[in-house]
Amino acid sequence: MIEIKNLTKKYKNFKALDNVTFHVNNGEIVGFVGMNGAGKTTTIKISAGVLKPSSGSVYIDGYEIQKNKVEASLKIGWVPETPIFEEGFKAIDYFKYLAGYYKIKGEEAEKLALKLFEETGILDAKDKKLKEYSQGMKKRFALAVSMIKDPNNYLFDEILNGLDPQGIVFFRDFVNKAKKENKAILFSSHILNEVQNIADRVVFIHRGKILGIKRMDEILKEAKKSIKVTILNPDENILKILNKFGQVNKINNDIFEIMGDVNAEEINELLVKSSYKVSKIEQIGGLEEYFLNLIGER
Repeated sequence: MIEIKNLTKKYKNFKALDNVTFHVNNGEIVGFVGMNGAGKTTTIKISAGVLKPSSGSVYIDGYEIQKNKVEASLKIGWVPETPIFEEGFKAIDYFKYLAGYYKIKGEEAEKLALKLFEETGILDAKDKKLKEYSQGMKKRFALAVSMIKDPNNYLFDEILNGLDPQGIVFFRDFVNKAKKENKAILFSSHILNEVQNIADRVVFIHRGKILGIKRMDEILKEAKKSIKVTILNPDENILKILNKFGQVNKINNDIFEIMGDVNAEEINELLVKSSYKVSKIEQIGGLEEYFLNLIGER
């Protein structure tokens, strides 16, 4: 369990975090959402024990991260936004070097490396130097390193950045497996549709302050949904067709918004059958819309 209590971080006259408090239960995935500079990375670095707070505490399975750093650190797997490694090493050699810090050496470290490289999808690149790794591969390597001690808690900072679609699916499967194993997972991401797909709860942070904490099912119930469709040269009959799907707001001559939880494919299919040219159709709502409304960007 990850417990973040009254965290404040000041840099001279700037307050990066202002009394931040929330927790991540065992068997729970929590998304951490905010704009750039909102305080996500600062919170995660303090929770990982690599940055000291000005005040407040973080407890990892009951161990305070500053006072009981060794005990707490053994219970954390952390992947920073931009992993930094000694890039002249082969991946497997560097992994074994890092495993040594956990008193895992020799044949045991070799076996563990092969096992975790296979799980994270980089086994074929085990003998490549880290400087040859793409950003996505470095994220996978960092994830393998975070798993060395099979920790009960994970901290992921923008881990989806740099991952290809296959990597994103892998991460989704990984955290769902960790959840079933009763682990606590906190991850920040700008890819809000993936947060929506993965998280059980979402913590919203803005300018160093927590704006709200909501279960994902609550967010999706409260978020207004709609479809926005752009039609080339619509005629006077277009409103009659779109009204079949719900309330229609005409934004301008060629852009219309259909309110409600409606199906974009069905709308597109009917418009094409009716000989209209659809240049763009998009789903509005969900986590992204909720977040923007929360911070006042709508």
